[in-house]
Order: sequence, then C-alpha cells, then structure tokens
Amino acid sequence: MYLADNCGRQINYLRLSVTDRCNMRCVYCMPAAGINKLRHAEILSYEQFLLIAKAAVSLGIEKIRVTGGEPLVRTGILSFLEQLAKTSGLEQLVLTTNGVLLPEMAQRLKDAGVQRLNISLDSLIPNMFAQLTRRELLPQVLAGVAAAEKVGLPYKINVVVMRGRNDNEILDFAKLTTQHHCTVRFIEYMPVLRDHDWESLVVPSREILEHLNRHYQLNPVERGDSAGPAEEFAIGGAPGKIGVIAPLSGHFCQGCNRIRISASGHVKTCLFSDQGTDLSPFLSSGNSINVAEELRRLVAIKPAHHHLNSNLVTHLPFSMVQIGG
Repeated sequence: MYLADNCGRQINYLRLSVTDRCNMRCVYCMPAAGINKLRHAEILSYEQFLLIAKAAVSLGIEKIRVTGGEPLVRTGILSFLEQLAKTSGLEQLVLTTNGVLLPEMAQRLKDAGVQRLNISLDSLIPNMFAQLTRRELLPQVLAGVAAAEKVGLPYKINVVVMRGRNDNEILDFAKLTTQHHCTVRFIEYMPVLRDHDWESLVVPSREILEHLNRHYQLNPVERGDSAGPAEEFAIGGAPGKIGVIAPLSGHFCQGCNRIRISASGHVKTCLFSDQGTDLSPFLSSGNSINVAEELRRLVAIKPAHHHLNSNLVTHLPFSMVQIGG
C-alpha cells in the first residue's frame, strides 16, 4: 500500500502525541505561564491510538514515533508501546523523550519493542540546561542517555540551537559522535511561541555546518526512505553521526513524509498549518476502515509547503508541547 498526497509525496511516517503533560518547561516548547492542559476526557485512550495506528499502517505508514509532551509520564505507556509494536505491517517504532525517566525505563522500553530513541538535550552545561528547560535535571538526563547506551537502545540527541545561549556548545555536542555510536542533530530554532525577537535566536544550519567544517572533516551520509528531514554527516573515523535540520533556512517541505496526531485526536498534515481535523467522530465506531478513509482524505489535501515566516509568527495556534513537534 502506498499513501501519497496531491504533490506526489509518499507519506509513510506518523507522529502520535500521547499526552500534553511534561516534566520540563523548555523555553521554545512551552510558555513560561504554562498551557491550558487537556482534561482527562479530552485525551485519546490507548485503544483509540491503537485503532489509529492500525488504520494508518493499513494505508502505508511504515514508521510511528510516539511523542508528547513527555510520553514517559503517561501511566501505562509501556503496555501501550508493547501493543503498538505488534501492529501488523509496522516497520519502525521510535520514541521522543527528554530522557529524565530513562534511567529506570530504558531496558523496559527496549523490551516493549521500541527500536530507537530521540532524546532532547539542548545543553551540557548545568546552568544553561536549567535556563533552557526551567528544571535542574541535567544529571538525570545524562544518566538516561547512558542507560539507553548500556541496554543497546539506539538513540539520537536533538539540540535546538539558539544564538547567544547554547551555540557555543556545538563542538562539544559534535565531539560526542566521536566517542559514542549516536547521532547528534542540530535543529534551527523555530518561532512557535511567538517571541518578538525570535529571529535573533536563529542559527542557520549553513552557519552550523561552516563552524563544524572549520574543525572537522564532515562526510555526507546517505539516508533511508523513511528518514526525516535531517542532512547527515560523519566525522572521519567517528562511530556516530551529525545531522542538521533546517525548517527555516532549508524549507524541506518538498520531501515531507509525515503527518501528526495530537493527544486529543487532531490531525495536522503540516506542523505549521492552522488547519486540523478532529478524528474523534471517526473513532467512536471502533472501525479502522472509517479512520483510514479520513486519514487518506486529509493526506490528499496536505499543504505543499508551510508559511513559517515573520508574518505568520503573530498567529501560530499552538505550543510545541501540544502537538509533539
């Protein structure tokens, strides 16, 4: 089965946000005042998420990423992941986490069928980490990274690069790939919280690569069909890889292969679109065919590209914690 939109892009990647709760308050993800959290009754049940997964895979979705909020704070997450991993036809089950709960959960995640982790880690310096996350939890996150490595669970480290904050740590993060079999991905800052000075925080991926190239020989790495939007490189002789993701300067929309579903069941075919459709009415019957038909309809009208620019920043309709990035 092959799922394509009206631009001819193959859509084979689904991101499921299972909660809008999080045990951190990252400055680019959640407003300082917090968000209006969903009521328990507004959050989809695991049974509903499994129905969505079955429908999506029947259409051609090959990879599912479980996100949040922080997915590991939701009660019953391990049992859900174990059931999700058994979805017939699903090739990849991956999870994004901030790493705080990984020390005690890494082995159980692997046992449940999770094949890879993305770990959000924006600073290796305690004071800066606390400033960016509004939490003093760096030791726990580093322990979580170590736990994932110890149990043999492949992982990527996601670094949102912000000028004047953590851009001086680019080489330190790159060095990790010379010591560990991991991928470090540098992500351009995106103005989802409508900061008035957001442009001053953006470090274009081109600038990141130029900085790295002054210190290392970077060799391009070929990527698979279900891979995300990162350009990947390897430092000569290093066991790990480096990636850069450029949603602003790169506009990788032409290769977008994903759709997103929020914890409340709203489908977004583009992260930065203000269009969304509630799947709840299609879930009530428990019929995956109805869900599949609606997903197919929504994919068919997926926008050709986003309009993320300074004119749009004033009315972006969400915080990242509410949709899962």
